[in-house]
Amino acid sequence: MSDETPAANRVSFVTIDEGRHGQRLDNFLFTHLKGVPKSRVYRIIRSGEVRVNKGRARQTTRLATGDVVRIPPIRTSESEAPPVVSSGLTERLSRACVYEDDQLFIFNKPAGLAVHGGSGVSLGLIEALRVIHPAEKEMELVHRLDRDTSGLIMVARKRAFLRKMQRLMQAGEVEKRYWLLCQGFKGKERTMDAPLLKMQNGNERIVRVSREGKASVTHFRMLERLADVQLVEATLETGRTHQIRVHSQFGGFPLLGDDKYGTDKGAALLASIGHKRLCLHARNLVFPHPNSGKKVTITAPLDEDFEAILKTLRGAR
Repeated sequence: MSDETPAANRVSFVTIDEGRHGQRLDNFLFTHLKGVPKSRVYRIIRSGEVRVNKGRARQTTRLATGDVVRIPPIRTSESEAPPVVSSGLTERLSRACVYEDDQLFIFNKPAGLAVHGGSGVSLGLIEALRVIHPAEKEMELVHRLDRDTSGLIMVARKRAFLRKMQRLMQAGEVEKRYWLLCQGFKGKERTMDAPLLKMQNGNERIVRVSREGKASVTHFRMLERLADVQLVEATLETGRTHQIRVHSQFGGFPLLGDDKYGTDKGAALLASIGHKRLCLHARNLVFPHPNSGKKVTITAPLDEDFEAILKTLRGAR
């Protein structure tokens, strides 16, 4: 990428190379303008100060090899002092790494750690990794996990590899299975085929089942019946925001500990056994490695909190 360092007093122009081909404009700017608040990035896009090939562009515009992005004068001095990553978080992430090669990291993310900064979170998983590995300039999340969901998250170390993984996911060749605790699951198996629509409710993002939404399919399978609670496995056929949580709610078996789509009954049950967490864990990933073709199979152990909840519920069965 032909790249001029952004400065507070002059316009800069960036020519997109193959490594950035297909990236959304907003995601490109978040990386390029490290330290600039996301709200400021969105403002300069909306105002037309950012141009792609001399024309106005939307935040969702996909960049192509050879595109020239105009970036206005913008103060990025904050980016010169990278966020501080505590030794505790560094050690936590080191222990959470369950797979590593020269193209890919896979982490068993702790519940409560956001995958990226924003919405009141200054430091997420990807920002922390960029501080811990300063020589790696192209690290990107392959997919997302909600902050309160634990389990497997993939981080590409190269943009070209990110695109390969995204193509695999679009082709349905990445199998993602989750474990969840819910109330009200009947039978052994259920498939929820219900389109999901993202909505904004003030500062809160809400997802609803709607005919205007995007096609969304989740397969649910009973694993174990506990005391008024079911341990269920969910397999994603699509990967929409909050998909498992909303499909569970819509199907009449909301997740325990879900403060957005759950029930007071579920919250009270968790509180009665001394726990408070979203009972959703990204358990398995299976995919052919884009470079070698070899099958990669990763299973993430449950964290201590989830295990403790299971143990208590089994004892009460």
